[in-house]
Amino acid sequence: MTDLSLMMEQALARRISKEEALFLYKNAELAALGCLAHARRMAMHSTPIVTYIIDRNINYTNICISGCKFCAYYAAPSSECQGHSKQRPFLLSKEELAQKIRETLKLEGRQILLQGGLHPDLPLSYYEDMLSFIKREFPEIHCHAFSPPEIVHLAKLSHLDIQTVLKRLISAGLDSIPGGGAEILVDRVRERIAPRKATAKEWLEVMETAHGLGLKTTATMMFGHIETLEERMEHLQVLRDLQDRTHGFTAFIPWTFQPQNTALDVQPATAHEYLRTLAISRLFLDNIPNIQASWVTQGPKMAQISLFFGANDFGSTMIEENVVAAAGVSHRLSEQEIQRLIKNAGFEPRRRRMDYTLL
Repeated sequence: MTDLSLMMEQALARRISKEEALFLYKNAELAALGCLAHARRMAMHSTPIVTYIIDRNINYTNICISGCKFCAYYAAPSSECQGHSKQRPFLLSKEELAQKIRETLKLEGRQILLQGGLHPDLPLSYYEDMLSFIKREFPEIHCHAFSPPEIVHLAKLSHLDIQTVLKRLISAGLDSIPGGGAEILVDRVRERIAPRKATAKEWLEVMETAHGLGLKTTATMMFGHIETLEERMEHLQVLRDLQDRTHGFTAFIPWTFQPQNTALDVQPATAHEYLRTLAISRLFLDNIPNIQASWVTQGPKMAQISLFFGANDFGSTMIEENVVAAAGVSHRLSEQEIQRLIKNAGFEPRRRRMDYTLL
């Protein structure tokens, strides 16, 4: 039996190392890797259910001092941090925010994904007021809000520690935290593509602190830019290590970098590369229960195929999505289309909450 055959045989029986994950990524045939990942998915979720959620991505502002080279959506607040983006700056009013939530509720959505840029002038009290307003006007709405870089930015602006900032936001109405801003959790990469953004250690600190305070969160990986395969595996390793300690991640969402309209001149990751990374993620992250397909970047047909490469969740209807669209990729799916795609792949569609309880 070859080393590859032995490793593939053992991949379902025990935890694999990042070195073994890299070996499988480089050497296993794609179909065989998919079969392994699907077997792990079915071992973790024995019923043929594929979940999804109805929610809306609301960007409350695009004003941002980070100037990330991979972002086509931000607007620089001043000449000192002008970059490649040509977006017009905005900050949503409460009425604009309320109107977007009303539209979400009409479509039976009960969650909003609330994120913005690293605004240089908005105090912590602004975010507390925004959350309090949402909870007062729309108490049924789940606020999945403020990625770790936003939390780190608020802590630095306020001269407070991460735990204090999170406690104040929770008191105001924060329900859970999205995994945005992870990109690749290796500082060599972050220093080149997002030098003003939270470090890998800071991102992980926010998540560990949030889990300690009882918040559930998701985790992401944006890959296919300047990172190496070894750095992708390191990203998975630090997530698995944190999950071993806290058990606070409900899902992992890997998605491919979209280079159009950005300052990074790279070839986009192929569908083959996406499926390999997705499958390895399911095999390696044996302690994160759910893996989400990225139809927003891959399109609906590839998302269907993802359901046989480890994914058990179809993500969100994304009533609104701006960041990926600014990079020139715009897929839109209604709830009915998502249900049809899941059924046609041979699975049962079920709507869920953020914590993956079924509706």
